[in-house]
Amino acid sequence: MPAADRYRVPILDRSLDLLELLADHPDGLTLTAMTDRLKMPKNSVFRIATTLTLRGYATREEVSKLYRLSPKLLSLSQRGCGGERIAVEAGPILTALRDASRETALLGTLSGGQGVVLDQVPSPQPVKVVVEIGHSFPLHTAAPAKAILAFLPREECEARIALLTFPRFTRHTLISATAFRRELEEVRKLGIAVDRGEESETFVCVAAPVFDRHRHPVAALWISGPADRMGAEKRPALGAIVKHHAAELSKRLGCPD
Repeated sequence: MPAADRYRVPILDRSLDLLELLADHPDGLTLTAMTDRLKMPKNSVFRIATTLTLRGYATREEVSKLYRLSPKLLSLSQRGCGGERIAVEAGPILTALRDASRETALLGTLSGGQGVVLDQVPSPQPVKVVVEIGHSFPLHTAAPAKAILAFLPREECEARIALLTFPRFTRHTLISATAFRRELEEVRKLGIAVDRGEESETFVCVAAPVFDRHRHPVAALWISGPADRMGAEKRPALGAIVKHHAAELSKRLGCPD
C-alpha cells in the first residue's frame, strides 16, 4: 500500500465518487441507480446525497426522485480556478460581442467530460438562442469545446478525445475520433471553431478560444443563432468578430500578445 493511502478518508472518497458520477449524468440519477453504479450500501449513498442536497451542491426532484448537481458546485470550481475573474472580465466583452454580431454571446469552459456555459448576453432579435447558465454541452459537437480542445497541449487533448463516445445527434455530427481530430486541426489553423448544426440543426455556433497569462486555453467565447441567419457565407465574418473579442478577453487575463 502506498504510504499516502494511510491518510485517505473513506467517506470523502465515497463522496467524491458520487460527485463524479453525478457529473457524468447531467440528466440525473435515482438513489437506486447511484447505489448500483457505485456498489456502495444504499444507506451510505442516501446520506451522502442528502448532505450534498442540504449543502446546496445537489438537487433532488420530488416527482422523478432524480438527483443532479447544482450550479453551486460550478461556482465553487470557478472561484478555485479563477473562473470568477474570467466571468467578471468577460461581462463587457460579451455585451460588445452581442452588439457587434446581434446574436447571443456566450462564455463557457470545460468541466470534466463536457462543456458548461458560464455566462451569456442574449441577442436583441425576437428569434434568438438562450440557454441556462450552467447548461452542459457535449465536447464533440460544440464549437466552444472544439475551440478549447484544439489549443490544449496535444497530450491533454488526446486524453480527452480518448474518453469521447461520439453519439450522433444530426446528419452533421462528427461520429469518429479521426473526423474530430481533422476538425481540431482546422480549428488550430483558423483560430475559430464552428458547430454546423451538429447537435441541433436549428442553430449554429461560432467560437474562439480564450487564453490565460500562460497561453493556456481556459475558456471560449462564442455566438449562437438560428441556422438560417448564420449561413456558411456569413461565418467567416462572424468568426473574425468572435476571434477579435476573444483576443480582447485574453489580454484582460494577462495573455501576452
